[in-house]
Amino acid sequence: MDRTAISVVFLALVLLAIASPLSAAAPTTDRPNVLVLHVDQLRIDCLGAYGNPDVKTPNIDQLATDGVRYTNSFCAFPVCTPSRYSLLSGRYVHQHAGWDNRSTLAPEIATFPKVFREAGYQTKAVGKMHFTPTYLDVGFDEMLLAEQDGPGRWDDDYHRYLMQLGLVDRNDLEDQVAEYRQHALQEYWDRFGAVVSNLPEPHHSTTWIAEHALETVRSWKPDGQQLLMVGFIKPHHPFDPPAPWHTMYDPEKLTILPGWTETTPEHDLQLGRGYFPNDQLTGSSLRQAMAYYYSTISQIDHNVGRLMAALKAAGLYDRTLIVFTADHGDYMGYHHMILKGNHVYDPLVKVPLVIKWPDQRRAGQTSQRLVSNIDLAPTLCRAANLTPSTDMHGEDLGTETPGREIVFCESGRNQVMARTQSHKLILLGKKLEQGLFFDLQADPLELQNLYESPQSQTEIQRLTAALHAWRPGELSQRYVDPQAPQIRSPNVPAPGLEHRPAIMEYYRTKMEESQGH
Repeated sequence: MDRTAISVVFLALVLLAIASPLSAAAPTTDRPNVLVLHVDQLRIDCLGAYGNPDVKTPNIDQLATDGVRYTNSFCAFPVCTPSRYSLLSGRYVHQHAGWDNRSTLAPEIATFPKVFREAGYQTKAVGKMHFTPTYLDVGFDEMLLAEQDGPGRWDDDYHRYLMQLGLVDRNDLEDQVAEYRQHALQEYWDRFGAVVSNLPEPHHSTTWIAEHALETVRSWKPDGQQLLMVGFIKPHHPFDPPAPWHTMYDPEKLTILPGWTETTPEHDLQLGRGYFPNDQLTGSSLRQAMAYYYSTISQIDHNVGRLMAALKAAGLYDRTLIVFTADHGDYMGYHHMILKGNHVYDPLVKVPLVIKWPDQRRAGQTSQRLVSNIDLAPTLCRAANLTPSTDMHGEDLGTETPGREIVFCESGRNQVMARTQSHKLILLGKKLEQGLFFDLQADPLELQNLYESPQSQTEIQRLTAALHAWRPGELSQRYVDPQAPQIRSPNVPAPGLEHRPAIMEYYRTKMEESQGH
């Protein structure tokens, strides 16, 4: 071999030696761990990081300091399951057809967990997912579930756990199941669902979910490629913190949130009286609900801190992309209302969104970009150097572009929203023939409807055209398939649901005992 050939071989060997360590390290740099923290029914301004003067959320606030805090983040649909399906798939509800809490995400629809799993990630979900069927395969290898509403509570791991201990989540059943709600104690009605949990803290859903999430994070390998989605049931009603969390806030010292009015506006009452009668809400009962709502938020925050500490102890915090967000908000006093189910005002459709990027790049930034939760699916795929499905219609939040001019939302088939930075149009009715229009700069609390104002017609017409272009033609029919493919795992009940009669009878007996029947 001549000298030139020897030099070429030597150079190739040197380059190979240099490249090999980089290649081995690729999973941690190019394929980060991903932790999605998803809570239920959290109003955006009920976190310290979003300016709330009373609620204590030091760990979520620190996450915001380490990442990007989005101040104009919206859900695609302010109901649990439809919103979750939009987050997973990057599609609006009229595109994925999961119109309500009993619907199914069709198996052929791509989701970010499916993209991650196909790329070799270990994918897992812990907590509330709210699927039909309960263990629907949306891309998670494993699912340890704690459900709340609907038949999922008769299938999940958490309620089997309670049954093994001889316990019952009485407050939750009274709030969520009609046959028990009609027998709820008067205290439940007087306090708008704000009651102390009958469960000790170690067995409360927040703690159970957090413990299993911690166990998962502590098992993560150092080379990346792990995806965990954690779904907390709270702060969704009932507002039932366990002791001692229920003592954390003095109702009389709380500041009522922006948007409270002394009565419920007539057009809001006409749309719906509320899960609790909104017109009977008082300042005193609202403060009590806020105190327990904040307590459940602080309990979640405590466990977010435990997860952050576990990642730091394992040296994985800087190599993990962390998302904190919610499926929808809560009026919590806005327009004299509580919970959800009325007009798509900002406290209902605006959701907190914090993204902590690997290596804390962009740390401490605040973005006013108009964001939808359909953006998370393509964003997470791109962040892991994976290719999102072409059917994921959201934007990549990893880019620092101005983003969209209009953000859209729908609530049921007969209410839609188009919102810019300065204005909001809500159309209602079977033909979307009714409207609310707000100048958010002059009227941020959405109290003065300008739909008939001559000066507003140009912008109303522009946003109306945008809404019809966004949701054209006939709407999709609700898709539901209780026999859709579920994950294969020993903890998944048999498809025949032979287990349900026994667990339902157990809870029925326990509830009769606790309610004195």
